[in-house]
Amino acid sequence: MDSKDHIGKRVNVVIDRPFGSKHPKYGFIYPVNYGYVPNTVSGDGEELDCYVLGVFEPVEKYDGECIAVAHRMNDNDDKLVIVPDGKQYSDSAIDALIEFQERFFDHVIIR
Repeated sequence: MDSKDHIGKRVNVVIDRPFGSKHPKYGFIYPVNYGYVPNTVSGDGEELDCYVLGVFEPVEKYDGECIAVAHRMNDNDDKLVIVPDGKQYSDSAIDALIEFQERFFDHVIIR
């Protein structure tokens, strides 16, 4: 399944790097909940990763709506953008919230 096929759909996310946690290798702090969709395969061969925006406390799992994909132009590891029902973010707001990690990659927001 193409990552863009998730846009507009409900997605169940397992959070493996919760809000406020420290990256195990690079040491930065996650300003959002970050996880993956179980039983999927992304372009990098791992499960499809997700940024969960609009949830300001650490969670272990999250069920929300995919409003966009952060498509990496120089890497094959797209990221879904998941939000609470009815919540919307502009492309510039999404970019600001995921900049902590996406600043290292050439990417576009796909709707």
